[in-house]
Amino acid sequence: MERGSTSDLIRAQLRRLRTAAGLSQEEYGKRAHYASSTVSAVELGTRALDLPYLRRGDEVLNTGGLFVSLFKLALRDGEPTWFRSFREAEETATQLRCFQPNLIPGLLQTEEYARAIVRLDVSLSEADVEQVVANRLARQAILDQERPPQFIAVLDESALHRFAESCAGVMAGQLVHLLACARRPHISVHIVPASTGLHVGLAGPFTLARSAEDGWVGFLDSQVGGDNVDSPEGVATLLRVWETVRADALPRQQSIDLIERVVKPWT
Repeated sequence: MERGSTSDLIRAQLRRLRTAAGLSQEEYGKRAHYASSTVSAVELGTRALDLPYLRRGDEVLNTGGLFVSLFKLALRDGEPTWFRSFREAEETATQLRCFQPNLIPGLLQTEEYARAIVRLDVSLSEADVEQVVANRLARQAILDQERPPQFIAVLDESALHRFAESCAGVMAGQLVHLLACARRPHISVHIVPASTGLHVGLAGPFTLARSAEDGWVGFLDSQVGGDNVDSPEGVATLLRVWETVRADALPRQQSIDLIERVVKPWT
């Protein structure tokens, strides 16, 4: 979560450069399009750092991208060690493949959906929750870069049906966002329909990343962390499972049509 010198450095530099520019928190907030209370919370450390805020800071204070660069280092400070090597693979990937049997993939999550999922871990403080959410949203920047990776996500249909009275609005917003993502040229979303029944992907979620230099590497999520998969045998197994679940999934447009049918009663 948000601990360590990099995050502290960012906050200190935000405050120092704002003051050096002769801007009060209120004046800075107006230029950055944030409330002065938000500016104060960021500088005091009661609000998590996030990429949109720091991008505006770089623009308003003309830093040449300093805050965004430092934020990427801060994310690594706050991430568990077992995820760092795969994050590096994710950031340099030309292709990404993700299968999720129960949830929307992290790269396609809305802020509200991500927060609802992270809050299920009762061991996390509210500050910890906000930092995990900020980290997850920051990862999504790879899909908005000038040359984004080709991203194909396969979801079991059950991931679309997590509606309940307490989270219907969050879920509806997530599926509307998923539809918008699925229509982007470099993103494909495919749904394994409920009529498929049992399939090999139900054993658990996984992600595969391929770089131009290093080939494929995999990552397995679990309740206690995650495991990087880089052995030839392990990668071959995940690729074989991927091909099977991909074959069980609906084509792109049929998947979009299914998502639209699921979300329509809730919007």
